[in-house]
Amino acid sequence: MIDQPQALMHLQEKIKSRTAIVGVVGLGYVGLPFAVEKAKVGYRVLGIEQNPQRVESVNAAQNYITDIKDEDLKAVISSGKLQAILGFDRIPEMDVIVICVPTPLTKNLTPNLSYVENVTQEIAKYLRPGQLVTLESTTYPGTTDEIMRPLLEQTSGLKQGQDFFLAHSPERVDPGNQRYTTKNTSKVVGASDAYSRDVAILFYEQTIEQVVPVSSAKAAELVKVFENTFRAVNIALVNELALLCDRMNLNVWEVLDAANTKPFGIMPFYPGPGVGGHCIPLDPHYLEWKAKEFNFETRFIALAGEINRRMPEFVREKVWRVLNNLGVAPAKAKVLVIGVAYKKDLDDWRESPSIAVINCLLNDKVNVAYHDPYVSEIQVAGQTFKSVDLIDEVLVTADLVIIATDHSQIDYINLVEKSKAVLDTRGVTRKLNCNQEKVTLL
Repeated sequence: MIDQPQALMHLQEKIKSRTAIVGVVGLGYVGLPFAVEKAKVGYRVLGIEQNPQRVESVNAAQNYITDIKDEDLKAVISSGKLQAILGFDRIPEMDVIVICVPTPLTKNLTPNLSYVENVTQEIAKYLRPGQLVTLESTTYPGTTDEIMRPLLEQTSGLKQGQDFFLAHSPERVDPGNQRYTTKNTSKVVGASDAYSRDVAILFYEQTIEQVVPVSSAKAAELVKVFENTFRAVNIALVNELALLCDRMNLNVWEVLDAANTKPFGIMPFYPGPGVGGHCIPLDPHYLEWKAKEFNFETRFIALAGEINRRMPEFVREKVWRVLNNLGVAPAKAKVLVIGVAYKKDLDDWRESPSIAVINCLLNDKVNVAYHDPYVSEIQVAGQTFKSVDLIDEVLVTADLVIIATDHSQIDYINLVEKSKAVLDTRGVTRKLNCNQEKVTLL
C-alpha cells in the first residue's frame, strides 16, 4: 500500500502539471464536452463509451454534441489528447476517473442506478492506489457514499481517503446554452473525507472557473436535485396557472408577461406542453424517493410532477376544441406538430412532451406528421416518423398546426399566414405581427 499522504501529493502534482491521465466514462452530452475541455488544457483523456458507434465517431472527430465546436474536437483528436475506447481494462492507466452515465427512472418513478452500479463494479476490478473517482451523474443524496464506496472498497480491498479518493461533483450542463458552458458554469464538489474533497477541488479547478466546495458528497448530490426540483416546481406552478386561466377564459401569457415586469420578487417561468429532457422530468423523483427513507413526504415535488405530466393531455383537449370549432373530427384530421425536441434549437428528444402529445393524438386516430429541423426521425408507439419539409403545401393542407417546440429558425409569421389554424403551446406567436385570429394559445 502506498503511504496515503505520498499518494495524495503524487496525484496532486500530476494534476497540477497536467500529466495526469483522465478517464471519462460515458461520452454523452455531459461526458464528451468535459473530456474535450480537459484535453484542450493538456491532459491526456481516455473516454470509455459502451456504444461502438460513438467510439468510432469520436476517434474520427465526428461531432454529435451541439455544445462542442467541431474544430475543438478535431484539434484534441488530431493531437492525440483524446481517445475513445470501449472497455475498462485501461482503468489502471488513469489517475482520475470521471463517471458521466445516465440515471433514469423506472416505470414506477423510482431510481434506476444500474448504470452507476455497473460502471462502479467495472472500475473496482481495476482500481489501484492513488486514483481519484468522481461521480457527475445526478442522483439522490447517499449514492456516492452508500452505493459506490462499498462497491469500490469491497472489490478492490482499498480504502477511501487512504488508498483512493472518491467525490461527487454533479454536472450542470444546460444543452444549447450559448452563455454558460462547461468551463464557466460553477462546479459544486463534495466528499466524505477531506483528502478526497481537496484533490477533487484541485482537479476541477484546472478547467472550471469557479469551484464551490461543500461539506460532503451527500450535500453535493442534494444541491443538484434541488436545482432541478426548483425548476420543476416553478414550471408546474405556471402550468397550473395556465390550466386555471383556461377555465377563467384569461390569457395566461398576458398575465405572466405583466407579472414579470415587476423588478423584484419574481422570476420568469412559462407554461408549455409538459417538461422534457434529461433532468426536469426525472431528477426530482430521486429526491422524492429518498425522502421516504426518512418518513418524509415531499408533497411539492409529487404535486409538481403530477401537474407537469398532465400537460400533454391538456394539449390534446385544446386540439379537440380547435378541431371542433373547425368542424373537423379528430379521426379525420391532419395535424402537423412543429418541434419534437424537448428544448428549442436542440436535437435531443429524450422525455420530450412533444412525443407525449403525438402519442395522445395517435390514440385519437389523428393523422399526425411533424417537422423538426434538428430531429430527422422519431419512434412513437411502435411507429417511425420522419420529419417533413416545412413547405407551404404542408401548412395549407394541415387542419391544425401545433407549435410544440419553439425552434428559432422557424418562420412563424409565414406559418400562421399559411395555416388554417395554429395551437401555440409555447407562446412564441403572441408578440408577432400575424393573424392572431388563427392562433389559439395554450
